[in-house]
Amino acid sequence: QVQLVESGGGLVQPGDSLRLSCAASGRLFTRYAMGWFRQAPRKELEFVAFITWRGRGNYADTVKGRFTISRDNAKNMVYLQMNNLKPEDTAVYYCAALENGSGSTANEYDYWGQGTQVTVSS
Repeated sequence: QVQLVESGGGLVQPGDSLRLSCAASGRLFTRYAMGWFRQAPRKELEFVAFITWRGRGNYADTVKGRFTISRDNAKNMVYLQMNNLKPEDTAVYYCAALENGSGSTANEYDYWGQGTQVTVSS
């Protein structure tokens, strides 16, 4: 069992940066690859980024070059550094843990956090 708690969301202006954090509790954190997804109002859940237990990242084209996913296995933490934020990045962002799979599809994930709101507006 893995519990995930996101933090770091907020209201920012276009062009600003924000770092989301995801704290994982439970055993064997390195057993899991970790992902970030987001859901905007009236839209479906969307893949954002994924990181293997070794630290290799993969990104959606919409955030590539602006967002960076990282993890600290010693602290059971996953981060999403978001730079040059745009209004279309506005969404609830979810952290998720995956034991097996490619990482880009939501239904592959085993555990989910409750989400943190990110609003990008001038």
